[in-house]
Amino acid sequence: MDPDSVKSTLSNLAFGNVMAAAARDYQKELVAQQKSQASSSVSQEVDLDELMDDPELEKLHADRIAALKKEAEKREAMKKKGHGEYREITEGDFLGEVTGSEKAICHFYHHEFYRCKIVDKHLKSLAQRHLDTKFIKLDAENAPFFITKLGIKTLPCVILFRGIAVDRLIGFQDLGGKDDFSTKALENLLIKKGFISEKKQDEDEEDDGNHENRRWAVRSSVNSDSDSD
Repeated sequence: MDPDSVKSTLSNLAFGNVMAAAARDYQKELVAQQKSQASSSVSQEVDLDELMDDPELEKLHADRIAALKKEAEKREAMKKKGHGEYREITEGDFLGEVTGSEKAICHFYHHEFYRCKIVDKHLKSLAQRHLDTKFIKLDAENAPFFITKLGIKTLPCVILFRGIAVDRLIGFQDLGGKDDFSTKALENLLIKKGFISEKKQDEDEEDDGNHENRRWAVRSSVNSDSDSD
């Protein structure tokens, strides 16, 4: 037999044995990984079962639901007082409105003044974001008594009330004197004066869409309580 032929045959056999061994090793690794994953899955299931029965976790969940209920009740109470929206009132309603809330912001306006419309736009946005403060507007032409009583001479005039008038914004002099100030600029000014609270980023995100989730969470809890009865 040709020596070169023998060498080639032996070489092929050796290569085949190496490949077979590699294939067996790879198969063993796959089996080991599958067993490891299965073991991890069982461990996770056990851990989840333990968590579901954890009294501390149940207490945290109950406390969170209670906090959501309390917050929802507070929001509803504020809305009944007219908070959460920017509303027009009459002169006859004025005293009841500004004394009926801890903090109230009233815009005295003229319907033909362009700058009053700018203020309207910004206050409408802020009213929806800052529920703890009441935002209202009053037509100056239809409120001569309070215009005189409060010494209002320039419009727009935004007066800040804590039962009584404690501060005011006259025109745009505190906002750079220009028409193109941002809602954020007015918001920061009112925060500085202590009439609205600074909102954190997570609160902003909640305001953008999570109130509905809160309502569902509270409803779910209420339904659960009813079912248990």
